[in-house]
Amino acid sequence: MRSRIRLSFALLAIAAVSLARSTAAAQQNTNATPPPPAPTRAELAVDYSFVHSNAPPGSCTCFSLNGGGASFAWSLTPHFALAGDVDVTHSAGISSGGYSLTLSTYTGGARYLPLAGHKSLQPFGQVLAGVAHASGSLVEGRTPATSNAGAAFAAIVGGGLDIRLKRRFSLRLIEADYLVTTIDNGDNDHQNNLRISAGVAFHF
Repeated sequence: MRSRIRLSFALLAIAAVSLARSTAAAQQNTNATPPPPAPTRAELAVDYSFVHSNAPPGSCTCFSLNGGGASFAWSLTPHFALAGDVDVTHSAGISSGGYSLTLSTYTGGARYLPLAGHKSLQPFGQVLAGVAHASGSLVEGRTPATSNAGAAFAAIVGGGLDIRLKRRFSLRLIEADYLVTTIDNGDNDHQNNLRISAGVAFHF
């Protein structure tokens, strides 16, 4: 009888130890930090654009263009990405002559993504190059020497700041770029423009 009681206690002790170990292992798995989500590689952003420009050459008869565009980025590393940008802006009633201008740019290049002090903030800088297309009475009537309005050189140097609201969605608080175009104007064939943009970005 005593041997049976001792055997029963031994089995109960073994079962208790096994249960304790199983409970501890389950608790560790529960408290373990979940693995970080897989990083997104592609980004598509749509935005509103404001461009500050001037005409004619040699003076600052400044005017503004309004429009919008889209940009695409593909991450190569956590800090570098390939980027492309398409932007179309328009202005009517330029100077006393009431000229119009539609400026389109198609550029691509590299984007740098530095670390920020907060994980939801992502600044970036970029250098892009491509072509510009201009149409409207400003280039078709005022400056008939504009022979390359269909495809002139364009370059963008600038950057911006995104705030990540969700894993797949960011708000582009601001993007500020220096936009240079080389459309013929009968003088220096060079235009310096300031572009300010804001919009939303989607991550894939």
